[in-house]
Amino acid sequence: MIDFELYKLFYTVAKYGSLSKAAEELFISQPAASQSIKRLEELLDTPLFNRMHHGMELSAQGGKIIFDDVEQAIKLLYGVEQKLAALKQNATGTIRIGASETIFQYILSEKIVEYNKLFSQVKIELISDVSPKIFALMKKNECDIGFVNLPIADDEDIVIDKSIVFLNDIFIGGERFSELKGKELSVRDLQKYPLLLMEEHTVSRESVNNYGVSHGVNFKPAVEVNSWGFMKKLVIDGMGIGCIPREYALNRLKEGSLFELNVIPSLPVRSVGMALPKNVNMTFALQSFINLFL
Repeated sequence: MIDFELYKLFYTVAKYGSLSKAAEELFISQPAASQSIKRLEELLDTPLFNRMHHGMELSAQGGKIIFDDVEQAIKLLYGVEQKLAALKQNATGTIRIGASETIFQYILSEKIVEYNKLFSQVKIELISDVSPKIFALMKKNECDIGFVNLPIADDEDIVIDKSIVFLNDIFIGGERFSELKGKELSVRDLQKYPLLLMEEHTVSRESVNNYGVSHGVNFKPAVEVNSWGFMKKLVIDGMGIGCIPREYALNRLKEGSLFELNVIPSLPVRSVGMALPKNVNMTFALQSFINLFL
């Protein structure tokens, strides 16, 4: 029978050119390594190495002749081990992802499709709700991971792991307000026009309210909406000027049905963060999903 451990030792000695380094790499003693090389040479009836003062050198009549074949065989065996290890850790089961409808649509959709292609055996449950309810579900172990608009109040049972994407709020207009294209506007100038803002008690509304107050303006919207899609439609139809993350309006900006107002100063940058329950063992399936954002 072929003793693969002997060939593995031969390959490692040849790779390092040193018996001691090979023994250290394979966690065996140097005398044991030396005896194993002698045994392989006896089995093959040929010297495999020239013993030099500075290390071990492949012999022309033996070692150099078999090295390429042994190297190829070793790499194939390593590949088999890696495939088996991957099978043992293949993502299975279910991951439950919580986020708002907007975050699912504009931020997570591509990642979810990518994940499904990589791990088709994993069942994905999407939970669309506001951040407080997502947090409550995570505390009850009914949601594995959440994606929330930041900043958000601290919660002792939830870890906000990182910001996965930044949001740049902008003011937008449609054809009705085309005279404002390229014109520099102050925050106070915005009060001259009907404003469309998200409804109260949302992170985006709080952000724009704080921005206005910091510049001495208390925004009073003409219309409050509960979705970015509806806001874009109303702005295109001429109802007023909206405020939306640029990332949520890119297609409309590119096609020209909406344009960005040049308001000075710009609104502060916001972000979307990843939320995880504390002290919960993470499955391989969930870790693999998180890795897509790293």
